[in-house]
Amino acid sequence: MRIQLFGLRLLLALLLWMAAASFGNRLLAAEGEVFLLWERGAPGALGEEPKDKPQVTLHRLPGVDRAPLLIICPGGGYGGLAMDHEGHQIVAWALENGMSALLCEYRHRGKGYGHPAPLQDAQRAIRLARTRADQWNIDPAKIGILGFSAGGHLVSTVITHFDAGDSASADPIARSSSRPDFAILCYPVIAFNQPFTHGGSQKNLLGENPDPELVASLSSERQVKSDTPPTFLFHTQEDKPVPPQNSLVFYQAMVEKGVPGELHLFEKGPHGVGLAKSIPGTGEWPGLCLKWLRSRGFVK
Repeated sequence: MRIQLFGLRLLLALLLWMAAASFGNRLLAAEGEVFLLWERGAPGALGEEPKDKPQVTLHRLPGVDRAPLLIICPGGGYGGLAMDHEGHQIVAWALENGMSALLCEYRHRGKGYGHPAPLQDAQRAIRLARTRADQWNIDPAKIGILGFSAGGHLVSTVITHFDAGDSASADPIARSSSRPDFAILCYPVIAFNQPFTHGGSQKNLLGENPDPELVASLSSERQVKSDTPPTFLFHTQEDKPVPPQNSLVFYQAMVEKGVPGELHLFEKGPHGVGLAKSIPGTGEWPGLCLKWLRSRGFVK
């Protein structure tokens, strides 16, 4: 009887510890350190209000030296940001799985901005992280970026339009590369001017009648190159606003160019599932993504 009671107490203590650890990680996700992406003013800024000053929030992984970093770009159709299920919840997931997290609040049409502001902000987040790797205790060779929906389009643009930095710049951040080491695309918007294009995202980013050359340059499946970073994608068959053809054409381009990565297409789930915890099958994507990150040495 005493042995059974001891076992029950031990189990209760373990459950309480697990709950406390989970709560602690979520508390960390709710706080964080806020940094302006552009301390001297963002390029093309329309004013001096908070909406004109894009920022990132750093959530450090405690007790780990030189942790990998995951930069997170929530979706929102380039008209807003889904900061909960595609932002703060993903920060908590990153912390729980061995990564520091940087939540990026990029400019968008809801704040009065179209292209190139979102791309400038996301590229700046990568440069900033790489420049401050020592201060932030992160590994500059394990900086990844994740995006949902329109945030996925932004990430697909980042990984197909990067540069090594401007070595002659007076700004030390601008000297750093904007190429991430890996990418995660979650039900991403990819192709423009196609039957399966998410028209709202294209309109918010490029306006009513964009230049055809600009449309082609931001239709990401056309821009994949052999040095595009390794990329993990997932989508659902039931996604109507952003059909799975978006992920399919991008992955096909990856295969053609020899870019390593994985694509997981699930049956169930509407658009915007986030971590998809309550959806059978689709809820496996975070674990599959983590296995992929481990297999490539980005996460221990």
